[in-house]
Amino acid sequence: MIRSIAATLCLLGCLPSLAQNSKPPTPIISPLADYSVEWNKPEYTASNTALHADYMTVTEKNTIYVLNLVRMNPRLFVQTVLLQYPQRTGQDYLLKDSFYYRSLVKTLRDMKPLNSLLPDKECFNSANCHALQSGKTGYVGHDRQNNNCKRIIHFSGECCDYGHSDPLDIILSLLIDEGISTLGHRSICLGHYEKIGVSVQPHQVYNTNAVLDLHF
Repeated sequence: MIRSIAATLCLLGCLPSLAQNSKPPTPIISPLADYSVEWNKPEYTASNTALHADYMTVTEKNTIYVLNLVRMNPRLFVQTVLLQYPQRTGQDYLLKDSFYYRSLVKTLRDMKPLNSLLPDKECFNSANCHALQSGKTGYVGHDRQNNNCKRIIHFSGECCDYGHSDPLDIILSLLIDEGISTLGHRSICLGHYEKIGVSVQPHQVYNTNAVLDLHF
């Protein structure tokens, strides 16, 4: 009986302590939150598909996150991010009258939402090998420079970006596709793919290179 009372008192005494020690989950801060807190709403966390892909860096995960947010709500992206981007980055003089920038605004305004891309280890290995090798040699392009990278090619569409290390800058560089008449990078980023791997690595010439490999 004494043990039973002691156990009851202990349980009652411990309950407040357990409640105090339990903390609510840390909210996920969107990489677009600086442009609008709208992107922190719970419905957009579904776009953070690479959150637990431990083989990627935070920058690589957030590059997927940003691209998925564009795909999930292209009109909101135009209103809250794209229209602010030239002034906030000091690129007014480059983008203000750019046909490519203005065409992206129109494309995203008219576009229907797309599926979120899922992280894929094979796509990552393919992108990572190419980004590492290109970075070491200063290479620019899509051709694999060694047999190992050729053996693990795994993509249906590939985008390579040079000189950007911030996830939003990487994605907007590819989406704006300045000077690329075919808009090939934009078409791939907004294509009907299912899987993606991203690798961002140092580059001898451009400081940074990012490779995005996408697959059905």
